[in-house]
Amino acid sequence: MTAIGTTSGILLVDKPQGITSHDVVARTRKAAGTRKVGHAGTLDPMATGLLVLGLNSSTRLLTFLVGLDKEYYATIRLGAVTTTDDAEGETVSTADTTPVTRTVLDGALQPLRGAISQVPSSVSAIKVDGRRAYDLVREGEVVELKSREVTVSALEVLDWRPGSAAELDVRVECSSGTYIRAIARDLGAALGVGGYLTALRRTRIGPFSIDEASALDDLDPSAALLGPSDVARTLFPVLDLDPQQAIDLSHGKRFTVDAVDGGPVAAITPEGRLAGLVSITEGRVRPIANFPSDEY
Repeated sequence: MTAIGTTSGILLVDKPQGITSHDVVARTRKAAGTRKVGHAGTLDPMATGLLVLGLNSSTRLLTFLVGLDKEYYATIRLGAVTTTDDAEGETVSTADTTPVTRTVLDGALQPLRGAISQVPSSVSAIKVDGRRAYDLVREGEVVELKSREVTVSALEVLDWRPGSAAELDVRVECSSGTYIRAIARDLGAALGVGGYLTALRRTRIGPFSIDEASALDDLDPSAALLGPSDVARTLFPVLDLDPQQAIDLSHGKRFTVDAVDGGPVAAITPEGRLAGLVSITEGRVRPIANFPSDEY
């Protein structure tokens, strides 16, 4: 990896197994020659797949990426319960899964689709009294998290391997905040045999696909960086500014436009630069976040 000068944009990285998302951020900081690198949602060390990183002023875009829907491919093993709902935890109990047929499996999967109430895994990054739940669990504390409403828009069985330790491969499309480990746990509980995650790969975040991502070892930020204006055009409605409006926005001045109310809206200068994200109310433009021109 060769460090580049200060610039702004979004990087799509394919995280390998066995390292943390923070490790990916640290390596990206070194490669990009900047400390200002953030992410739009982490992956567990066991998981692989898409991480969306923001560099410099484009870290401001990450707030609007966190809530995007996601796609995962996962492998669920039935017949055991673990302390972490995945293969990295200690086994709590085991059961024979021979009686689980495909018909029984399909029946147990159905309630896990659509708008559901899900209790996150206790080893999630959710904060409890200011501390991460997974830190409390590792210290031996019992953590009980509140259920939350999530949407599982697709839960598709790609392969079913029945037997005494049955496994299934699934594709999941879901809203932000959905825990795939919790789906494995809840499926196993519904079947009465237990279940946990053995593999997880994130393949999409909103409009961003793993097919566009760079392998971490091959990451070249100068070549892979997506410009903030291109990203903003993908995510938001666009307001094309005239030269005076671009100046006014950079100075924080309010002005009016003939446009539909809403926000965030990507305000693009005549040169094609992202000047900022704005909201429009009764034609009046109000800045949400400005983007400096010296990082382009």
